[in-house]
Amino acid sequence: MLQPRFLTTLRALERAFTQPIRSTQSLYQPQSLLTRLSANLTLPKTTPTPSLLSFTQVRYASHASQGTANRHSRDPAGKRLGAKRSGGEYVVPGCIIFKQRGSKWFPGENCAMGRDHTIYATQAGYVRYYLDPLQHPDRKYIGVVFDKEEKLPHPRNAPSRRRLNMVGTPRVEPVAQQSDLVVSVDENGTQVGSVEAADAASGLQLRPGYMYREANWVIGRAAEQAGVFAKPYDNRNRWLAWRKRQARAERAAQMKSLKGGKKAAKKAAK
Repeated sequence: MLQPRFLTTLRALERAFTQPIRSTQSLYQPQSLLTRLSANLTLPKTTPTPSLLSFTQVRYASHASQGTANRHSRDPAGKRLGAKRSGGEYVVPGCIIFKQRGSKWFPGENCAMGRDHTIYATQAGYVRYYLDPLQHPDRKYIGVVFDKEEKLPHPRNAPSRRRLNMVGTPRVEPVAQQSDLVVSVDENGTQVGSVEAADAASGLQLRPGYMYREANWVIGRAAEQAGVFAKPYDNRNRWLAWRKRQARAERAAQMKSLKGGKKAAKKAAK
């Protein structure tokens, strides 16, 4: 029994050679070429039949195969969890001590926990990993102490130490006598005197380099008593507005010239 592909090839050859054979008036009996070849040719069924005319068809994929979109999500990058500061290491406020998923460690003295369970320091000090059976029998805590030799946990009912980022400094005693100037306004005008003379009258104490100044309401009351009043502002007075605008322009030009002089001096120095 011939295979279908081999029979198709033989039919094509039969159509090609039938007309020349009929025209030559051969002595062969008028029987089909396909019949004669099939009677004399026997092929095993297990052996693949070679084709005289081979046609090859190649199919290309029109889209990516399924599953490649999730290929990168199966092996994500590490989240860098774990301890960032070891026990006894110095930390500052806001420094991350331990990153975790879930509350495996809990914040202790001078520490806090973020919303992603990250434990960070709230005070500057030294890191301590410890257990506190009086607070919880199974929980592990991370705390910060101020002294390098300090231990955690503290005894029960002991006051908690909080530095609040403050540094103790010695108290400075006030200076008994100072030499400075004071300004006073009277009927004779503005008078400048020493602090010692003003101290005897009003008891004022000033540090070196400072000057005594009357309050604004005192200056205003003195101006009222002297009959000095400021002119009310009139927005329709264009002459006054022009003078102010000119004064601002002159002041800006003066500052610009000073800056230009400084730049020229720097270039000359180079």
